[in-house]
Amino acid sequence: MKHTMHTIFPLAAMSLGLCLGSAAQAEDPPQSQNEVEKQKNECELKVRPEVEQQRKNAEQEAGKNLDQEAIAAIDATGKAIQAIADGKTDESLSDIEQASGKINILMARNPATALIPVSMTVEIIDSAPLDISAIRARAAAAELAMANKDYPAARVLLDGLTSEIRVRTSNLPLATYPDALKDAARLLGENKNKEANTVLLTALNTLVIVDQVTPLPVALARTDISQAQALREKDKNKAENLLTLAQNQLERARELGYAGEDPEYASLSKSISELERQVRGDGDTSSAFVELKEKVAEFFKRLSKTRDRA
Repeated sequence: MKHTMHTIFPLAAMSLGLCLGSAAQAEDPPQSQNEVEKQKNECELKVRPEVEQQRKNAEQEAGKNLDQEAIAAIDATGKAIQAIADGKTDESLSDIEQASGKINILMARNPATALIPVSMTVEIIDSAPLDISAIRARAAAAELAMANKDYPAARVLLDGLTSEIRVRTSNLPLATYPDALKDAARLLGENKNKEANTVLLTALNTLVIVDQVTPLPVALARTDISQAQALREKDKNKAENLLTLAQNQLERARELGYAGEDPEYASLSKSISELERQVRGDGDTSSAFVELKEKVAEFFKRLSKTRDRA
């Protein structure tokens, strides 16, 4: 099953359209196909509400990092491009000046920061098998394809070993963006409108893309453990089953290659097995649940990796 959901946070509509250009429009699927995909995702969310909750959590966390001054600078750049297209040079210069002002504020406020987040998408990709043996079989097939230098087949197989929350952030590069604005203003002053337009478009198209990837099974394991904690007094059997599910999710994450050699997997598995034993008894498990949740949370944080796609 492939389960993909997107949430786009604000990058000015005009600027985003200019960044994507006509080529991206040509790649968009027909509206009917979009509707089918949307309906499929909605059905899956009803069956797996915990996945949607994980997406929302990632969305809220990532949204906190977006910088409104940077978004305003991108918006003003897009308006400058439109003004050039309309033959309004003075208006374009004013927009560039506004963008430059925003950039100056950013540079003063973030002297040691190279990248400022301006937009993001949150995507859940869950195409991996649920069964551990099926994961191992697919991984073995991918290894064989790599050994045979059949890289197209290997890519397809590896794509089917993905179960993750992917936050993709577009960032304004403070090292190059201000110079692009200055160059565009100079070119407009020399009546080189076409060249100025090219400089601004290039600046928008060179936003730095950064991906942060978090294993979905580990996120779901955290949810299972929290639910087990809530039920440990009311329904011991269900709490124990939830802990077993959490253990299985961690095993899936390991087999899917999310730091698969990390010794913490074995440690967490041992802790969950011990907690299951305690839940079956009559003792107080409060401190054991707190300790386990802290360990899983730290592991979850460590596995969340950032990858620069620029």
